[in-house]
Amino acid sequence: MAQPDPVEDTRPTPTTICLHAAAAAARYHGLSVDVRDFVAEPGEVAPSPAALARWLNDQGAVARGMRLSWRALVRVRNAPPVVLMFRDGSAGLMVAGDPARGVVWLRDPMGDEGTPPVPLDELRLAQVWTGDVLLVKRRRDQSEADAPINAEWLGRMVLRERRALRDILLASMVLSVLAIFPPLIVMQVIDKVVNYRSMSTLVSITAILGVMSFYEILLTYARRELALVVTTRLDTRISLLVFDRLLALPLEFFERQQAGQVIGRVSAIYRVRDFMTGRLMNTVLDLFTLVVVLPFLFYFSATLAWMTLAAAGAIGLVVACFMLPVGRLVARKVQADTARGAALYETVAGIRTIKTLALERTRRELWDDRSAQSALWGLAAGRMGNLAATVAQPFELFINRGILLVGAYLVLTNRGDMAGGALMAFMMLGGRVAAPLVGLARLLDDAGEVRTALAEAGTVLNQPTERLAMTTGLRPRIRGALSFADVSFSYPGATTRALADVSFEVPAGSMLGLVGRSGSGKSTITRLLQGVSRSYTGYLKLDGVDLREINLVHLRRSFGVVLQDNFLFRGTVRDNITAGRPGLTLDDVVRAARLAGAEEFIERMPAGYETWIEEGSTNISGGQRQRLAIARALICDPRLLILDEATSALDPESEAVVNANLQRIARGRTMVIVSHRLSSLVDCDQICVMDQGRVADIGPHAALLDRCAIYRTLWFQQNRHEARGREPAHPAAMLAEGQEA
Repeated sequence: MAQPDPVEDTRPTPTTICLHAAAAAARYHGLSVDVRDFVAEPGEVAPSPAALARWLNDQGAVARGMRLSWRALVRVRNAPPVVLMFRDGSAGLMVAGDPARGVVWLRDPMGDEGTPPVPLDELRLAQVWTGDVLLVKRRRDQSEADAPINAEWLGRMVLRERRALRDILLASMVLSVLAIFPPLIVMQVIDKVVNYRSMSTLVSITAILGVMSFYEILLTYARRELALVVTTRLDTRISLLVFDRLLALPLEFFERQQAGQVIGRVSAIYRVRDFMTGRLMNTVLDLFTLVVVLPFLFYFSATLAWMTLAAAGAIGLVVACFMLPVGRLVARKVQADTARGAALYETVAGIRTIKTLALERTRRELWDDRSAQSALWGLAAGRMGNLAATVAQPFELFINRGILLVGAYLVLTNRGDMAGGALMAFMMLGGRVAAPLVGLARLLDDAGEVRTALAEAGTVLNQPTERLAMTTGLRPRIRGALSFADVSFSYPGATTRALADVSFEVPAGSMLGLVGRSGSGKSTITRLLQGVSRSYTGYLKLDGVDLREINLVHLRRSFGVVLQDNFLFRGTVRDNITAGRPGLTLDDVVRAARLAGAEEFIERMPAGYETWIEEGSTNISGGQRQRLAIARALICDPRLLILDEATSALDPESEAVVNANLQRIARGRTMVIVSHRLSSLVDCDQICVMDQGRVADIGPHAALLDRCAIYRTLWFQQNRHEARGREPAHPAAMLAEGQEA
């Protein structure tokens, strides 16, 4: 008796349920996410709230994982769906809570949204709930990640720490009040203790001073600790947002800019960071001392107080006069430093070429020139600043020394009620008043450099990004059917079109070869397919959906791309193959390497898949690097695979290995192969012949040999040994062989 076929278990796994719960919470806020885009953290059996939050944040949401008690959870009334993490790795959606009845309502993430939720009490929920939740909402305003990089952007970042800043300001105000008492005590010591030789008064004053000093030390420590925390958090947030903005810039921007210039300009943002968390914060805090102490100065002597303010104002006026010329020189210095940094980066990046061609002298001359420019502009800016400091120095000396002499004159001539102790107290408080005023004036001097640094960083970070295309759009299931309909495209600044009215179709699961002379538009087609450039006209569709309507991250993860010159990261072979999917297993890595023909040389390496690849891939051959790149593209099992001159730099043996695996690689996916070697395209279902941005012809190899003169010419140029054995049958082919028709 025949055994019945086993029934396949189609029940969703706990991980699948968890991902669908997070996707449902995002969908409530109008965000469409694809669970296939989630990349698990290495070693995680089930997605953690932190991993889910990172995934949703990358998709344009604001997500946060946290731990809640039952009392806090049950008080959530009529809230957006809250993802509850369960002990088995799955999750549920809480849609409401009722503290009076002591129940929460949960909905199955895999079920229909119209299904009524199920009530659970604390006892039943505690059996499955871990206490962790995932909160999700949509970004409704322009976030810090998308806003222009300017002073307002930085100001909003600082204000996010308003609670800590409030505590810092409160501590500063208390310290300012405490700063008043030591000068007053000194005045009493001189006027009462010394003049009247009162030991009991000295003991009392000493006790009071000791208690106040203790609290002053404690508050100063607390303020420094809070300022350190704020500085560290701002530094971290700026670093994360700047790097995220840099990654969101389109590839076209990096192709038009020098890498060293980009790095130098982006690094200028840290000068702004140092200014905001350094001198600016300290000066603002010192201003509280000014507000508190200034009335006491007028109490001691209005004449001396006005003199102090006038001298500090003169310093501010000097700084304001020199601010513009110093700012211009500082801007030139920043530009010179950026150019010097670009030369250093280019030298390190191209050191192999420099050593091979003995270009050390040329690069040294360039470095000397850039260093000289930086030194000259730095010297000019320093001299201008030195001149400003020299002009302002007499006023500073008057505050520190002249006020003492004038005050002594007033005491000796009995003009006013000031005594010796009051003069000493005034000098102590006057120093505290002059410091923030002078600091405020010098703050204007630093503002020019900060403004220049901010503008330099803005030239890079304020470029249009791909963030909207990466966080919005459709996420269709990719099968691989391509359709070009009157597609035209021009590169920025070009006078001619790179593509002109290109039209053809590629069925899903077929192989398309792209051939043509250099500059005919082959690589441009692959760029459009990857979404690198979206400013084309006409219609480019993937499975019937316009490519511009598809989420950019989803699109690129559906593609596997292998270029002529591929970059491998410094790390192990396994890490490089799983770069796009770090959570995949070693079996997946081996499968991809076998398909790419890389398994045989990886197994011969000293540590196999754990072999370390040095920077620049100097310890492996070009053919091995190329096959590792193919394995990296295949590890994601893409529905579309683009090979853009992927075999042109290979040695004959490596190329033969890759070509032998092409049929296995192509099984179940659409392939677009760009190659100058027509012999590698013979087995393609269709070969598209490009000429000056247009489609000259498209068809299989045999048909193109018969009817396409351009293809036939290219074929016989590369296969002269075959052409010599027979008489060309077509005049164009005879011309290609150098014969007269």
